[in-house]
Amino acid sequence: AAVMGEATQPPRPGIGVGVVVTSPAHPNCVLLGKRKGPAALRLRNVRFASAVNSVCAAARYHYVTVLMKGEAEPEAEPRNREPEKNEGWEWVKWDEFPPADQLFWALRCLREQGYNPFTEELDHLKGYTGSHQLA
Repeated sequence: AAVMGEATQPPRPGIGVGVVVTSPAHPNCVLLGKRKGPAALRLRNVRFASAVNSVCAAARYHYVTVLMKGEAEPEAEPRNREPEKNEGWEWVKWDEFPPADQLFWALRCLREQGYNPFTEELDHLKGYTGSHQLA
């Protein structure tokens, strides 16, 4: 408990790692899962994509997430190894994503940055202020 007159420290942010997965078999698509769970998919050419600082004071949520990108091995398709945690995996066109309020917060912030998983440019980080205040 805080002593009267003392400022309370905000909780420390959680730290996460996410991966944006592409596949030559699914042009212009990324792998999107509903809820959390591994995709049981071997990746190649894994590299840095971005970092996001997602904050939602109302939900007491603060996560800094490092996002990588990688390519699925040729002919590889995801398997749902934890059906109790994950409704499944689906290849979704990057330009046809669900609305932002339906996305995992780090992915929502990544899209708000202007990230493009089909280029090696990191232009989405130019002018990035380092924080996304989520409602």
